Amino acid sequence: MKPVHAITLFSLCMGLSANAVAAPALTGCAAKQQAVEQQIAQAKGNPYRQAGLETALSEIKANCTDASLKKERENKVLDAKHEVSQREADLDKAMRKGDPDKINKRKDKLAESRRELQEAVDELDK
Repeated sequence: MKPVHAITLFSLCMGLSANAVAAPALTGCAAKQQAVEQQIAQAKGNPYRQAGLETALSEIKANCTDASLKKERENKVLDAKHEVSQREADLDKAMRKGDPDKINKRKDKLAESRRELQEAVDELDK
């Protein structure tokens, strides 16, 4: 076998074995724990931030369950939906009064609430 072919074959095998052992994406409390652990690694040199993150990590380890996390995220979605409904009512009221400044402010706040709702919905699947 030529050296170039041997290197190519070796590289191909290494790539396949790396894909075979790739960990599945974490979800729930495991994903939350991993995210905090990564933040702790990035916070080296900032002892106050690191201490706060380590406290958060110990709380996650002690209290987080996938069921409680799902319920928390579902509640966040419900709160965000309520906020969107409230913002829509505020916009309707401003439109009835016809004040262009208030209408624009209410539209901006409604757009922000809808964005937060979408983030909460996206978080449900994690």
